[in-house]
Amino acid sequence: MYYGNIKKMDIADGEGVRVSLFVSGCNIHCKGCFNADTWDFCYGKPFTEETQKEILKALEPDFISGLTVLGGEPFELENQRSLLPFVKKVREAFPKKNIWFYSGYIYEEDLLPPDGKRHCEVTEELLSLIDVLVDGPFVLEKKDLSLAFRGSSNQRILRLGEMRGNR
Repeated sequence: MYYGNIKKMDIADGEGVRVSLFVSGCNIHCKGCFNADTWDFCYGKPFTEETQKEILKALEPDFISGLTVLGGEPFELENQRSLLPFVKKVREAFPKKNIWFYSGYIYEEDLLPPDGKRHCEVTEELLSLIDVLVDGPFVLEKKDLSLAFRGSSNQRILRLGEMRGNR
C-alpha cells in the first residue's frame, strides 16, 4: 500500500486534534474529489514499518484524540488488507483513543456481508476496530460547507463503536 500524506495535527477530519493518514488508491473517482491525486494506487510513498512507527509516535501526546484514515479509499480490498495489522497496533497501543475512517463506499451496501462489493476476509475485523465511519461518496451537487466532517449531504457519520455498545 502507498499513502499520499500524513497530517500530525489535523482538526478537519474528525473530532479533536487527530493524526490523519491519507491512503492511496480509489476506484470510486467522485466528481469534485478534493484529493484526486490519491486515486492512483502508487501515488506517494510506500506504507512501511517506519511509516507506522512515525504515526504511532505522533499519536502519543495526550492532546491527540485519535487516528483518522481516509484517502484515496481505505476500503479498497488491497488497502483493507494492509491497514488491518496497523489499525490493530493502534488499538492495542492507544485503547482510549478513537479511530475514524472515511469511505466513499456505503456501509450496509458495500462493506457488510454477504453481498458487499468491498467486503473481504478482513472487513469485519477492520470495522470492529473503527469507532466512527463517515460513509458515502462525495456528491458535488450535494456539497455543503456547513456540514461537520462531511463534504456532501448524502454522507453519514456512523458511530460504529456506539452501535456495538462500546467506546
